Amino acid sequence: MKKLNVLVACGAGIATSTVVMKKIEDLFKENNILANFYQIKISEASSKQDNADLLISTTVLPTNYSIPAVMAMPFLTGIGEEKLKEKIVSLVRDIQNG
Repeated sequence: MKKLNVLVACGAGIATSTVVMKKIEDLFKENNILANFYQIKISEASSKQDNADLLISTTVLPTNYSIPAVMAMPFLTGIGEEKLKEKIVSLVRDIQNG
């Protein structure tokens, strides 16, 4: 199975993306999904998307991307977190199946 490249973004690439990164790493591990994770600022997403498979962001997505992009605010608020996890796993499976 292909190892995915996942961008985890927030406004500054430090605070909230660190929290979300840990949750995403755990989610992928629980579901046997292989991935490299890259913590970035949302302003870097456009320039890094060509080498990535998925963008997970804690902040508003300022544009459209060539890769699937997911708003991850539920990982910070706890509201809708399980639904978001299901959505991400489903999305990853679709990416892996090409």
